[in-house]
Amino acid sequence: MSQTQVNFYEETEDEKLKFAVIISKTNGKWVFCKHRERNTYEVPGGRREPGETILQTAKRELQEETGAIDFDISPICVYSVIGKTRVNETIDEESFGMLYFANIRTFEKELHSEIEKILITDHLPTEWTYPLIQPRLMEKAAELGFC
Repeated sequence: MSQTQVNFYEETEDEKLKFAVIISKTNGKWVFCKHRERNTYEVPGGRREPGETILQTAKRELQEETGAIDFDISPICVYSVIGKTRVNETIDEESFGMLYFANIRTFEKELHSEIEKILITDHLPTEWTYPLIQPRLMEKAAELGFC
């Protein structure tokens, strides 16, 4: 089993940013997603599609995974992962993403994605989809004054 290494950067070349992760709150409570095929919770986010800016990726993923339609979003920092991300999934080369913070004001009534439901809570989940990564992202965001 490989170690998981999460690194943080102020910036990197745009073309290196492959995904966006969005730590989100609504009315002072955390917003997490539960994928239809998992029994765990995660911070909204996903892979960058061809032709998108990383901010467009963040906005699209936030809307798709939470139903957010009215929100403010701000970049926190660049991060990277090398190693184990979850059971049976490992990244061998350093993979870069952009971490954002969003304050969601309004949600659509229905989700139209692979997400089964969203969780709005005062507490962080105990069952993370990416337990070796996402708690570290939450810590970094708090350290930088975003949470």
